[in-house]
Amino acid sequence: MTQTFKSPLHQTVTTTATDYWNDSCSIEELTYAISHGAVGATTNPTIVLAVLKKEGHLWRDRIRQIIADHPTWSEDQVAWRLIEEMAVKGAALLQPIFEREGGRKGRLSIQTNPTFYRDAEAITAQAVSFATLAPNMQVKIPVTAAGVAAIEEATYQGVHINATVSFSVPQVIAVAEAVERGLKRREAEGLPTADLTPVATMMIGRLDDWLHVLEKRDQIVVAPGVVDWAGVACFKRAYAHFQQRGYRTRLLAAAYRHHLHWSELIGGDVVLTIPYDWQVLFNGSDVAVTERIANPVPPDVLTTLLAKFPDFKRAYEPEGLAVQEFDTFGPTVRTLRAFIASYRDLTGVIRDAMLPNPDVK
Repeated sequence: MTQTFKSPLHQTVTTTATDYWNDSCSIEELTYAISHGAVGATTNPTIVLAVLKKEGHLWRDRIRQIIADHPTWSEDQVAWRLIEEMAVKGAALLQPIFEREGGRKGRLSIQTNPTFYRDAEAITAQAVSFATLAPNMQVKIPVTAAGVAAIEEATYQGVHINATVSFSVPQVIAVAEAVERGLKRREAEGLPTADLTPVATMMIGRLDDWLHVLEKRDQIVVAPGVVDWAGVACFKRAYAHFQQRGYRTRLLAAAYRHHLHWSELIGGDVVLTIPYDWQVLFNGSDVAVTERIANPVPPDVLTTLLAKFPDFKRAYEPEGLAVQEFDTFGPTVRTLRAFIASYRDLTGVIRDAMLPNPDVK
């Protein structure tokens, strides 16, 4: 009997080694994703803010209750309790997958405070705390210089990490090496490592975004569509390195901008974290579900990217960025600023609940 697949994404995860996660903790969106084969989910300050705007009716009373129950708490403390509860709620939806897969899948990624990006100790402490929220919790740590140190320490302490704010081959290699150091420290003390499921995110769409900024800023002229291959090219190169070196960290692609960010990565033993709107678009498309991870980037495209964009070369070459340069790399700065701004906006929502504007009825 011929098997019928419900959707292209369902076909992707059932016929290849590729997994996909929902890029949100929204209950509505995560429910849809799970029904189409998703085996995980992620969140960050921008996503939490979007969920509040979309599903505010589910959280408005809870926010007021947290405020009432903790009369001395600051808006930051209330915000983090809300973020934690959103993560736990999403993790509960994934719990059946977690149990079915023996803990290898079915995790919800919660992000550490983006304002901690320079403080390895603060990141680590929050990561260890977050790991206790639910049995299937994964913790997102930024790939800054301090973040790399925190990734090693958190791994050593048994945290399932998801490295984020990462856009380049050097960054994901630094993550994989940090994880290996943490795992080896655990092994030296007889602590288990086989159950840990670390992932290293590459925000491929945000690298594309940065090159588009450079196109305009530096008046670089390239053929239409060339820049759209930048993130894919870096991800494919990183994947080849990971396969060759046998890292125990799995690559994850995020920040979707077009279908190449899905279609060109099909077949890899990787995770694709896809926003809801893109899931719906892909599921309604006629793009063939074919393994393409090993297909090379068009040579003329790669040649142009390397010749025209020094920052692409820095992102593409395994030694193109030193760890000390991660914090000042264009996409890192832009993303940290966006995440911190979203976090401030989120605390503003809490402030409005704590101190309603008297000028408005």
